[in-house]
Amino acid sequence: MTFNTLISAATLSEHLADPAFVVVDCRFNLDDVQWGRREYQASHIPGAVYAHLDDDLAGTKTGANGRHPLPEPQKLIQTLGSLGIATGTQVVVYDQDIGMYASRLWWMLRWMGHDAVAVLDGGFAAWVAESRPTGTGMEFRAATNFVGAPRSEMSATIVDVAALHELKGWRLLDARAPERYRGETEPLDRVPGHIPGAANYFYRENLQPNGMFRERGQLRRQLEGSLSGVPADHAVCYCGSGVSACHNLLALEHAGLFGAKLYAGSWSEWSSDPARPIATGAEGAVSEREASRPGDGPWPR
Repeated sequence: MTFNTLISAATLSEHLADPAFVVVDCRFNLDDVQWGRREYQASHIPGAVYAHLDDDLAGTKTGANGRHPLPEPQKLIQTLGSLGIATGTQVVVYDQDIGMYASRLWWMLRWMGHDAVAVLDGGFAAWVAESRPTGTGMEFRAATNFVGAPRSEMSATIVDVAALHELKGWRLLDARAPERYRGETEPLDRVPGHIPGAANYFYRENLQPNGMFRERGQLRRQLEGSLSGVPADHAVCYCGSGVSACHNLLALEHAGLFGAKLYAGSWSEWSSDPARPIATGAEGAVSEREASRPGDGPWPR
């Protein structure tokens, strides 16, 4: 059986000794970028290897391409091979709890053509709460020859987003907290606000109060409400830097809504250029920086 959205701690525990499973710890903290590695070394799921958001799951920053740009495909291929991932491998990714960082690697593996990847529902917190075994120190797997290539249909560039952000029949979903979307606060990026025309769907709406994902039916109803009749394959997800948006992409997939794209540069890239339009407040309230609306049309390529 292949797992490609979520997996429970109970199910993963049955496969810890299975050589066809690779478990990757993605714990991270934006305020302390070495926190996740320290936590991994102190305690982790037995056999898990570690992937660092900045070092392994992001590319080189230029100051204009966002805080967590995608790495060059060849570099990512080398990274995935170093984690022991090969064709036919079932990958399970986890972070400290709700899956925000783990979902980034989930999306990247699928983007590179590897569909057998699932996020541990509830993360390491759920694993520990169920009194499951843990290991310490650094662990490594034998390097493999990862084979994959980017699926261009899964991502959108800033050029794409600039052309479609107000087109009829397309939907931008902003995964950030409502107060950041509305422009009331911005703790990380140079300018507050959101891309004009975007709807706010805070990624934490995917979760129950205990940090586990909501059941599929409820997720589907919530997400369809934010899509407002637009099919999922005409949706583009973004956030601050292309991380929490992957949580919404995971939720869409888990709910049976397929084909949404990631704008990896997200708000940190969009807001880096003062010439780009910015909206503040609730949807439809646009700042004085907004340029004229583009005409309606097909997917801009």
